[in-house]
Amino acid sequence: MTQPAVLSLTKDTKFTGFLMVRMAEQRQSSKGDKYLDMTLGDATGDLNAKVWDGKAEPPQTGSVIKIRATVQEYNGRLQFRVEQMRKPMSEDDVDMTQLTLCAPEKPEDMFQKIQDTIDAMHTEDLQKILRELISACREKLMYYPAAQRLHHAERSGLLHHTTSMLKTADAILSVYPFLNGDLLRAGVIAHDLSKTTEMLSDESGSVRDYSTEGLLLGHLVQGVSEVRAAADRAGVTGEYVLLLSHMVISHHGTAEFGSPRPPMFPEAEVLHMIDDLDAKMNEMEAVMKRTPPGVFSEKIWSLDRRLYHPVYQTEEPEAEESQPPEKPERPEKPAFPGYRRADADTAYQGLL
Repeated sequence: MTQPAVLSLTKDTKFTGFLMVRMAEQRQSSKGDKYLDMTLGDATGDLNAKVWDGKAEPPQTGSVIKIRATVQEYNGRLQFRVEQMRKPMSEDDVDMTQLTLCAPEKPEDMFQKIQDTIDAMHTEDLQKILRELISACREKLMYYPAAQRLHHAERSGLLHHTTSMLKTADAILSVYPFLNGDLLRAGVIAHDLSKTTEMLSDESGSVRDYSTEGLLLGHLVQGVSEVRAAADRAGVTGEYVLLLSHMVISHHGTAEFGSPRPPMFPEAEVLHMIDDLDAKMNEMEAVMKRTPPGVFSEKIWSLDRRLYHPVYQTEEPEAEESQPPEKPERPEKPAFPGYRRADADTAYQGLL
């Protein structure tokens, strides 16, 4: 999909391409004429858009549409005047990564990794339960994030979180072979699936709110209910139903973080630890990307601390061979307001 970025558009530009619908409403002008008011965007930014056709129906928020439009200026701001619009067709090459924040892999590939993991298990009861669980939410898994904010808050973020945890589980199993691999992997796959009913997300992966059940019960309690319902549908009874239910309800670790029971067997403890690890590493990675080397970040409220971006050797600028390295000039204003470059010792002392 080749098209100009929204951020690069200028007045009088002709635009043809795919955009994400952030908002769409049918409104009425002061003269009584109906028109369509929308906010359309891609991964670089958004623009207001107008369709001066009273018969046009507003597209669904979070959907993708193709438009042909002219960029105009109104009250000092750029705006699309849309001449034509339509839904994407099967032959269209729509690249979602250009339109919204997405997981680094295609959702179809990540979902296949989960299916392959289930197929490779030797415990038939766990296979049956997991196949019931993922078949019930397969469509939502293609776009659901893992959270409204914080970690893996991206399109297909729930699949990203789950497949990353499966990789970590595989590494841990090689170190602690006494663990039951099928049970640990089953817990990884099942632990957050009920987020697809806890949150209300559009197809762009943007969560607008939590469901009534999500607010009243939360995904831990919902998850236990869904595991047991899947087991009933699959005709599975016995201890694996209980063990998987316990892993779901205990994976937050303590009551302080929502789990009414702490992990009570090794696989449940490992699930809690790699869930916490993957969530924190994803969030820290995002902080490192927006924080320059040698600088402390703003306070990260979910972690209750600021983070420091070390000056890794690989991030130091390389001097050209033909010229000696020059001392960089100090900018008049810092590129990141609120921060100043300092060595680690000086910056640390400032925190005391």
